[in-house]
Amino acid sequence: MNTQNLIGNLNTAIIAEVNSIVTLFNITNSHRLAHFLAQCAHESGNFKFLTENLNYSADGLQKIFGKYFPTRPLAEQYARKPDKIGSRVYANRMGNGDEASGEGYKFRGRGYIQLTGKNNYKQFSDFIKEDCVANPDLVATKYPLTSAAFFFDRNDLWRICDRGDSPEVVKAVTVRVNGGTHGLADRQQKFDTYKALIA
Repeated sequence: MNTQNLIGNLNTAIIAEVNSIVTLFNITNSHRLAHFLAQCAHESGNFKFLTENLNYSADGLQKIFGKYFPTRPLAEQYARKPDKIGSRVYANRMGNGDEASGEGYKFRGRGYIQLTGKNNYKQFSDFIKEDCVANPDLVATKYPLTSAAFFFDRNDLWRICDRGDSPEVVKAVTVRVNGGTHGLADRQQKFDTYKALIA
């Protein structure tokens, strides 16, 4: 597995984190790394987005979070207020407190595959031996790739990656990451690119 060819295709901060996670998570073959990088690249808009964007209009809230905004007046009260939106939609789940606690927003998605919820931040903090509960922004600023690899590890995705490079495997990894097959063609294209680079 040759990671040298990633230089010039990914920025230096990502390359440094790649080198760290290869050892930390026992990424022993090119299938694992290519699947992982492809999913991270897709989920983050080619490694651009590090924090969940919760700046929704009233229409967006009703479309995406209709369960939490069943009426138009309620959606309008929260529209374009990311802190209030996060505090509501992530309240009382994933270890977060109620809406008033603000923990839903505090522990919103961060990293290249969004680490979300206080429980997940606690588990990642225990793993990385740094307090990302006290300082959640560390997930976006210091550990965006490591937190994504933690997600892969915890959800046993490396085992799926080891099945190879067929479209069926790309689809299986995508379903575990995304919950469906959204963006499958782009994920496949990214996988093919990374596989060729590191093979």
